Amino acid sequence: MSTAYTVVTILAAVWVGYSAVAVFLHATWVVQGLSDYGVPRSWWPWLATAKAAGAVGLLVGLLVPPIGVLAGIGLVLYFVGAVVTVVRARSYSHIPFPLLYLAPVVAALALGLAV
Repeated sequence: MSTAYTVVTILAAVWVGYSAVAVFLHATWVVQGLSDYGVPRSWWPWLATAKAAGAVGLLVGLLVPPIGVLAGIGLVLYFVGAVVTVVRARSYSHIPFPLLYLAPVVAALALGLAV
């Protein structure tokens, strides 16, 4: 296992985990966007749980690589869906926000597959 893979994966997991906690705590800067994009409030706990599970899966993947790959794939799909949601809401200036979460997950996934 490479040092780069370990560092990038831990950073990606912490970043995604932070995002999950922000949704769980209904941080204004997160839930305002979710409301603006038309995401039903009843979905928020499920979305936060998916992010939290993905973050944990990335960390578990350091010990059990197939779990990390599956978590990475799930998070990539999640954040691509977030980009699509932002585009559908025509909030084009907000597209970088989900990409900031997608990029480290893609990097962790790519490094995990290369190891």
